[in-house]
Amino acid sequence: MERENRRRAPGMSPRERREMIVRTALPLVAEHGTAVTTGQIARAAGIGEATIFRVFADKDELLDACVAEALRPDHVLAEIEAVPLDQPLAARLAEASDAIEAYLGRMGMVVGALHATGRAGNRRVPPRPDEGEGPTGPAPDRDASMTRTRDAVAELFEPERDRLRLPPEQLASLFMGMAFTRARPPAGPAAPSPSMAEYLDVFLHGALMEETAE
Repeated sequence: MERENRRRAPGMSPRERREMIVRTALPLVAEHGTAVTTGQIARAAGIGEATIFRVFADKDELLDACVAEALRPDHVLAEIEAVPLDQPLAARLAEASDAIEAYLGRMGMVVGALHATGRAGNRRVPPRPDEGEGPTGPAPDRDASMTRTRDAVAELFEPERDRLRLPPEQLASLFMGMAFTRARPPAGPAAPSPSMAEYLDVFLHGALMEETAE
């Protein structure tokens, strides 16, 4: 009965099958870390366990692919690039901040779970010849990812370019630093944290209240 209920994917290429397995595995890896089994992943994907080992050499290679996918910035870039530029700047930046925080949260869950269960990072296994640099290839270069994200955020400032005190690229770098700090507060998650509106108000208008004439 179990075999009959398994979902089949006729015509799926090795690359597509790898992608499907990785995306199925990600929430399980975030929950169980290295303790996750290929049997659990196979059942969640609706495939036989042997299918996993037709596209991954072993469990370590599958975990590496999960880390690479968690680190990949494609999703956050797409969300930032989709922010409408005809809304107020504060609203644009709020959407970008939400996208960045969601990305950091997903990445932290996967990498944190693996680290907590004894795995130290990604081996950066090269892609197989039939897949190239696809969504489940090696983890993206950190500097290149940061540059791409900064450029996407900089576009959000373009409609106000004539009113900006700094170039959009510099403001984007400052904003990203703020967004990363908000997602990982230095004082720890238990410390009081300003709201998103407060962060953006200080970022856009400064820390000092405007002086009023006596």
